[in-house]
Order: sequence, then C-alpha cells, then structure tokens
Amino acid sequence: MMAKHPLIHSVRRFIEDHRLIRSPGPLVVGVSGGPDSVCLLHVLYTLKEELGIEPHMAHLNHRLRGAESDADEAYARKLGQDLGVPVTIESREVRAYQSARRCSLEEAAREVRYTFLADVAKAAGADAVAVAHTANDQAETILLHLIRGTGLAGLKGMRPLSRWNLPDGRILTLIRPLLETPRTETEAYCAAHHLSPRRDSSNLDPRHLRNRIRSELLPLLEAYNPRIIESLCRTGRILADDLGYIQEQAERAAQSVLETLPEGVSIDRQSLSALPPALRRHVLRAALEGLVGKLRDIESVHIEALMEALVRPPGTRLSLPYGLTFYGDYVKSTIVCGENPPEYLPPLAGEHRLCIPGETIFPGWRVKARILERTVEDLDESPFTAYMDMDQTGAELRVRTRREGDRFQPLGMSMPKKLQDFMTDAKIPRGWRDRVPLVCAGGQIAWVVGWRIAHPFRVTDSTRRILEITFEMD
Repeated sequence: MMAKHPLIHSVRRFIEDHRLIRSPGPLVVGVSGGPDSVCLLHVLYTLKEELGIEPHMAHLNHRLRGAESDADEAYARKLGQDLGVPVTIESREVRAYQSARRCSLEEAAREVRYTFLADVAKAAGADAVAVAHTANDQAETILLHLIRGTGLAGLKGMRPLSRWNLPDGRILTLIRPLLETPRTETEAYCAAHHLSPRRDSSNLDPRHLRNRIRSELLPLLEAYNPRIIESLCRTGRILADDLGYIQEQAERAAQSVLETLPEGVSIDRQSLSALPPALRRHVLRAALEGLVGKLRDIESVHIEALMEALVRPPGTRLSLPYGLTFYGDYVKSTIVCGENPPEYLPPLAGEHRLCIPGETIFPGWRVKARILERTVEDLDESPFTAYMDMDQTGAELRVRTRREGDRFQPLGMSMPKKLQDFMTDAKIPRGWRDRVPLVCAGGQIAWVVGWRIAHPFRVTDSTRRILEITFEMD
C-alpha cells in the first residue's frame, strides 16, 4: 500500500531522471527529526529494493536547543529502530566550533553537520549522503540570495546533486531527492504514515532572515502568485541550464586570460576586457574558485568590485574573502593569497642612456624612441608609451630607478613633490617602487614609466616635435 503513495513514485522518478544514485550499496540519509527528513528516510526505505540501496540514518545533536535537541535525538533513534535501519547518532559542540572558526552560528552548524555526515559516509562505505531539502527550501534559498545580492550562481539555487568542499579538504557528495517536492507533501506523507515528526522551534525565530522569508515573504508572494514556489524552482532550473552553458564558454576563455602563479593567479587585462561582461564575471569567479576551492562567501558584490578594480589605475588594491588580495596593473593584474604583490617589473640596475631616435636594450627592458611630427594622429594609449615635447626633453635622456630626495612634478600640478609621495598617492605597491623605471632629462624626472609624465615636458599647442618613448619588458 505504501509503495503506491504518489510521493514515492514522484521521488523515484526524480532520482532516476537526475541519476542521483549511481551505484547500489549504502546510502547515508541525514535525519534531523523534522517532517522533511523523516519523510525522506521513510521513502528511501520503501524504495530500497527498487533502488538497490541500504539506507543508513545519521542524526547529529548540535547541542543548541537543550532538552529539545535531546528529544530530537531520542525520536531519531527510535525511528531508526522501528524501521530497522543502521543508525549513527553523535553530539558535537557547534558553539565551540563557531568560536574557533569565528563564523556565524548558521555557518558553523552547517560545517559541523556536513563534516559529521562525511564521517558517517566514510565509515558506512557510502558514496553519497541524501539530505531533505524540499521545493520550499529551494524557493527560500533563491529569495535569500536575491535579497543579499547575487548573480546566476545564486539564483539557480541548489542542485539535485552537488559536491560540498569541507574545511578539512574532503569533498562530500550530496543528493536531494525531495528538491521538487513541496513541504505540504512531506507533511501529508508523514501524517498518512503516522510518523509524528518533531518540530524545530528555532525555525520560528524571526532573528534569522530565512525564517522571515518563510513566514512573511513567501506568504505575501503567494497572494500574488499561489504557485510562487513552483515558479521560483522552475526559474532555478532554467538558470542552472543557462549558467552551465556560460561556464563552459568561460572555461575556454579563461585559458587565454588566467595564468597560475606560485602565489596566486594573474589576469591578462587586455584579454579579459575583450570578453563580454557576462563571461568576464565568470572568468573572475573561476579565478577565485581556483585559489580557494570553493565559492561560498564569494558574493556578487565581490565580483563587481573586481570588475571595477580592473579598470582603475595600476596599484589598485582590493581585499577579498579568504585572505585574498587583488593588485591592479596595466598589463597583468593579480589575485594573491596574502598581502604581498608579485614583482612584475624586472629589476633595474645602474643608469642607461637612451638612443634617440632608436632602440635601447638593457636587462629586463627594450626601449624604443622616435620623433614624430606635430600632426601625428592615433597615438598609442598604452601606459608604457609616453609622448613629450622633444624641445623640452632634448636628446640626452637617461633611465634609472628612484634615489633618496627625488622630486617629481606630475602632469597637471604646478609644483614638484617628493617622488615618494607621488608613488604613495598613485598607489604604486611598495614592493614595486624600487623597480619603476624613471626617464630623466637634464637631471629632472620626465616620466615615471607606467604612471605619469612630468608637467614641464607635456605636449602643448606650441610643440613642434613629439618624442615618443615605448618601454617593453624583455
């Protein structure tokens, strides 16, 4: 009689359609004691022969609700005994974990719970863990991400099968057989089978945003669309398909944009800027995921901040989650683990006289100089190319690095300032400053290569000859 229940048929079809069970054998089922997880365990127990699985119940007492948590544990233990399935029940200190990790209580509970489930799966010889997320959970998750600010990755919600990166480096495979099942159906199933599940009082706490979405926002939206949960879940499925295609394209694009470094990843700014904005965002997400192995806590606001930082002047610095730091450069920007920027500029020793016109080569650099007529058009806008008044610079130009007491009058300023102050104001990373080439004319700094020319050497309406100098890393 139970096998004919419509929910059993729909769950079996969902499992088959999404290939959630890849091989026969043990399957760990996370059971909190609430209607959704109790329903899931009972359905999988009913389908165990058809699916070729051996359900193994896992219950974790988070020790967050005192006697209520202990009563949940007792209920779960009896449920497993009544069904005759193997049961693993443990207690773990979530608050101690939260204090050690300095994270939110919700995040701590999730990480402790998933670590526990992974431990049970390993001990039971199971390839995956079934969790009881329903269509309501999916709708709440999509709305939660939308409220906090997200891209397609957040709006697609949860997937029927996903892999979770644990803090200890392990990967937990999660399956969600109830992901398209409304909570009303899990509750009706429990009632029909006299299962009497527990109720978690913390789900009523209005201090948690998800609870307010569940109790306030979703009922309000249902007044506009009685099938809002179904609509949100459908939107998630469509966006998941769209995102899959975009990610495939982004993976191809990343090959010409990203380069792995010992300390992080470099980003070719020109190649990135040639991509459509949608691909740019996903390439940046791929860069971050490659560094930390996960995208949890990487939100759309971080991606947008990166997009903005990449069009700012060189020296831009941006702090990101997981201790990552972005450093902007004209050619190749970087995201590194920690706060030490890579030294892209080659070391420059001694002083070198430039051939004007002509080409000068010294360790790390190739410098080309030519004299242009005043009517020249289509000037190169590269930061490593400068245009100056030849009658002001003269032909005796030299290249060196900074010295104690150097002063520089940046373009647009009426008075010189300390070169050190200019470098600080221009946000040139401290580790680069002793490598920045300086083009000097008559003892004055005419150009801080890559950043700014000096005001006295600018091209004006009275300029007759333009000196073009281009630096190339050799």
